[in-house]
Amino acid sequence: MAPVSESKNGTTGNHEIDPALAADWLGICRRIVELQRVLFEETSTIAARDHYDGIGEGGDHTLVLDRLCEDIVFEELERLADGGPAFTAISEERGSVQFNGGGETWVVIDPIDGSLNVRRTLPNHSLSIAVASAPNMSAVDFGFVYDFGAREEYSAHAGQGAVLNGRELKVEPAERLEVVGVEGAEPGAFLPIVQNLVGSVYRFRCVGSLAITLSYLAAGRIDGMVTPHPSRSVDIAAAQLIAREAGALVELGEDGLAEVGMDLDHRFTVTGASSAEGLATLLASRP
Repeated sequence: MAPVSESKNGTTGNHEIDPALAADWLGICRRIVELQRVLFEETSTIAARDHYDGIGEGGDHTLVLDRLCEDIVFEELERLADGGPAFTAISEERGSVQFNGGGETWVVIDPIDGSLNVRRTLPNHSLSIAVASAPNMSAVDFGFVYDFGAREEYSAHAGQGAVLNGRELKVEPAERLEVVGVEGAEPGAFLPIVQNLVGSVYRFRCVGSLAITLSYLAAGRIDGMVTPHPSRSVDIAAAQLIAREAGALVELGEDGLAEVGMDLDHRFTVTGASSAEGLATLLASRP
């Protein structure tokens, strides 16, 4: 979505900016990170983290930590909504929640992307928050991904580029697929892709968080990424904007970004690369 220029009376040349879209989302996300970091420090062993609490709206078994991290997010959203704007939150555990009637802004949240890493105390897992002016991927206006292992903050505003810890990100097209990130790497589903990429990719890397992997593409740390399993909006909404704003090419499903909705029932493949040639190679590797 192209950036809009706000006038002094809070309007654009065509319409008023939705107050929820204009909120200080970067500040909100940073407050959530600080509270979640304390929670992770207080539960720093596998024994302390290996507890489940039912099944979330996304269909996965839910760690107690997933619930607690989501509670932190929703406490911030409730503060924003108290006497403030209307918006709809879509989260992995609670599903769709309307604030002040829902409004015309959608907030897409994965309180922990990389729950298995969290449970096993592997360091790389992330908070992912996206804000959109319509319920589809092409309308995402703000994206935020925080990697708790590396303590790295990725963010992007539509039409304004992407940054990592305040440093502008700019993808340079790779001449070859030297390093490709993979996620959802269950062996049976992943094996056909590996076989199809023999001779085209030098090395694979699996981080364990789809949001971090796409952010790595934005940072130029990998040349492409592919997922054998379908993904959901909460996994990818923020990171796909970050990657695209940095100059990477991202394809979600087969019908274009505007056709990929935010509903948790909507599943789609995720493929990205720093060059058109790399993207074509990765797309062709899918069985």
